[in-house]
Amino acid sequence: MARRARSKTPHADAGDLGALRRRIDELDARLVELINRRAEVAREIGHLKARNGEQAYAPAREIEVYRRVSSLNKGPLPDDAFRAIYREIMSGTIAMERRTRVAFFGQPGTFTHLAATTKFGSSVEYLPSRDIRDVFMTVARGQADFGIVPVENSTEGGVNQSVDHLGETRLKVVSEIYLPIHHHLLARCAPKEIRVLYSHPQPFAQCRIWLTGHMAEVERKEVGSTAEAAMRAKKDRRAGAIAGALASKLYGVPIRVANIEDQPDNITRFFVIGEKMSPPSGHDKTSLVVSIKDQAGALLNLLKPFQDHQINLTRIESRPSKRRAWDYVFFIDLEGHVRDPKVETALKEIESQVRHVEVLGSYPQAPRLPGPELRSGLMKGKVQS
Repeated sequence: MARRARSKTPHADAGDLGALRRRIDELDARLVELINRRAEVAREIGHLKARNGEQAYAPAREIEVYRRVSSLNKGPLPDDAFRAIYREIMSGTIAMERRTRVAFFGQPGTFTHLAATTKFGSSVEYLPSRDIRDVFMTVARGQADFGIVPVENSTEGGVNQSVDHLGETRLKVVSEIYLPIHHHLLARCAPKEIRVLYSHPQPFAQCRIWLTGHMAEVERKEVGSTAEAAMRAKKDRRAGAIAGALASKLYGVPIRVANIEDQPDNITRFFVIGEKMSPPSGHDKTSLVVSIKDQAGALLNLLKPFQDHQINLTRIESRPSKRRAWDYVFFIDLEGHVRDPKVETALKEIESQVRHVEVLGSYPQAPRLPGPELRSGLMKGKVQS
């Protein structure tokens, strides 16, 4: 007669669990020691940067670290998990090297605030700004080291204020961020009990289909930001808000229905602005503003050097110059750094063909498909308890 297999006793399971946890504790002790040793080396680098007049945050080096960590990773953790871990490690060392202040457009809890924390982590000092111009002025006056502004959205197009201020100041684009935009229904009550709904005009427009199907009879009130909407919902138990997950966390208003946006691939691109241009990283992008001559073939003359030198343009957008009626300038994004020989040669050829060309910045290219730390982590349309 076959013997029945004996299952492990509770004592054996407890013993195995205890042994595994002791191994985890030993590894954690080594990790803490190594992270602090890394921080000591970073502090030495910070002293060298200070003596050389360099900023603590180096976008090109940041990208280099992420790429190296990704190449070393053999699993089981995904690359995105290590990216999030190293974001906080580097945030801590940046703050340790030097007090770093980052201005962002809007109130705490807005998507621009989320973009800022995604880029700089939780250890730097954040300065909310009432409008986009104020972000530029705060950095230009030296009250902040960097600023975060939205520059374009995959469904709404360019953010004109940011584009205009870039052409009007001496500040440079030093980095970029792509942030998926997920809108959630926030409320302290059940969705069926909501009597008034607050949000910024854009989320209302971007969630039109869901709102028509689920809250067509609910009164809608527009406010200045999604963060303000969350604050209103916190004060009024029968009110709801359309806002992001960060606003839900900061203001303590639960997410009742997640990801109610009409377009699931809605992405906003943000610029990090600062005083000094980033050095080459080997995988860069350059932003330009160009004023062309009012003559036949002027646009062709502008574009031809890029074609001749096989430089890929990722964006070209015309904007009124504000100097005179019907006079336009072009904002251009291209692959490469101004120090790359072929980019440098193309720009020299363009200078003789146009009225004016200005480099707004060269900076490391950000991935267009961000990792899980930027996603909501919530199932679309699911009511959260």
